Amino acid sequence: MLKRAFVAPDPGRMRLRFASRAVLGIGLAVALCGAVGHSLVAAITGGLAALLALFTVTDASVRGQAVTTALLPVVGFPVLALAAVLHDVPVARDLAFLAVVGAGVYARRWGPRGHTLGVFAFMTFFATQFLHAVPAQLPELYAAVLLSIAAASVVRFGVWCYERRLPAPPAVAPPTGGSGLARITTRQAVQATVGAGFALAVGQVLSDQRWYWAVGATWWVFVNTTSRGETLVRGFRRFLGTVLGIALGFAVAVPLHDQPVAAAVVIALSVFGIFYTAAVSYTWMMLAVTVMASMLYGLLGVLDPALLALRVGETAVGALGAVLAVLLVLPVTTHSVTDAWVERALRCVHACTAEAADRLAGSTTADPAARVAELEAILGRVRLSLAPLVHPLSPMRARTARARHVLALLDDCAREVRGLASVVADPEASHDARLAAACWRVETAVEALTDSPVDGRRPGAEAVTVEHPAEGEPVLAHLHALEQALLELAVPLRGSNRVAVGA
Repeated sequence: MLKRAFVAPDPGRMRLRFASRAVLGIGLAVALCGAVGHSLVAAITGGLAALLALFTVTDASVRGQAVTTALLPVVGFPVLALAAVLHDVPVARDLAFLAVVGAGVYARRWGPRGHTLGVFAFMTFFATQFLHAVPAQLPELYAAVLLSIAAASVVRFGVWCYERRLPAPPAVAPPTGGSGLARITTRQAVQATVGAGFALAVGQVLSDQRWYWAVGATWWVFVNTTSRGETLVRGFRRFLGTVLGIALGFAVAVPLHDQPVAAAVVIALSVFGIFYTAAVSYTWMMLAVTVMASMLYGLLGVLDPALLALRVGETAVGALGAVLAVLLVLPVTTHSVTDAWVERALRCVHACTAEAADRLAGSTTADPAARVAELEAILGRVRLSLAPLVHPLSPMRARTARARHVLALLDDCAREVRGLASVVADPEASHDARLAAACWRVETAVEALTDSPVDGRRPGAEAVTVEHPAEGEPVLAHLHALEQALLELAVPLRGSNRVAVGA
């Protein structure tokens, strides 16, 4: 786990840039809040707003990111006011919080922007409970949020906008088809609301002051998950990260909480850890979040060992709420989600091959490279959906072996498709009847795996025989290896007469 977090490949130093920019942007936001005389509560609120603006805004284009960032206060301010006004009205406050949870998850159907605004709305309500904000503080809190988002935007879109020099990442929407309760986002909204309701009720039994930690744990377990298996794994990782963070908090936060400079350094390191590890280890990200929260409690003057122990209990309650909800309320099976992602990966392999064939046939508009980038993004989602099955604690050994086999073969497909795209990009590459035949065979193999025709342009492809390529024929070599990987995939995928890996 440690190796995955800190020794994982970081092509282009993207995670390092992401984390370093976050420290710069959030540091600037908090410094400006202090410079204009905002209170500690307002400065923390502003710092959280800057963190969310830099962390959760994931639109494909820089322009889209700027628009979403500008919309954050539009969503956050009404929620902030509602939470502050209802702070001393427990029943109404709890119902409003659950409504924000459900609406925030439901908003994911509108893609990255809906997801970001849903997260910001939830965290605004959560922060109001964390800081015990009241209506009289609203003007100062609004000013701090605006100032901090502006500071984060200056850093992200002005000082250090490294995304402008990068190609836009492919937009891969999750499988959210259907209507009503058949739609995954609708089912998840219901699950999250029920799970948060359980966490809220039990969390208040543990503490009538810090109950919101349980609701927060339930919420974050649902973020970036789709199936019940993904949610179970994320719940375990969240709890583990919190426990490790509490242990580190005893060693770091308790001794240093009354030393502002040291506390600021620890918080900056925690922010860096959150951003640097988020893409590779949810456990380590939660460790960093827990250490940061412990230091903030120290600055607020309420940190003690009992509070850290309570945090563990509330997190366990929240994770349990999420687990019960995904198991008992409108469950979305790992099997169904995995089916959808694996089929999308296979169809993308088909599209890559078709683009390569068109390029070899002389098309000047065909671009397999764009499809390769899409395939990489889809394979990332395949790995996430299969994470429950390949987890070391999974008791289903046969399915684990099968899932690992599928991932290995899909990685082989991706490697050959990348090589194919690289070769056909050479302007010297020319049309060869054997290349067309090999492409047809690949497309036919995909059609066989998905039980549906993907492209009807090439009738009679199944009758073509492809010989093993001779040495020095890289295009044919890639196509032959790709066909072999697809044929091998038929064993784990067609065991139940359909594309099926999960359970």
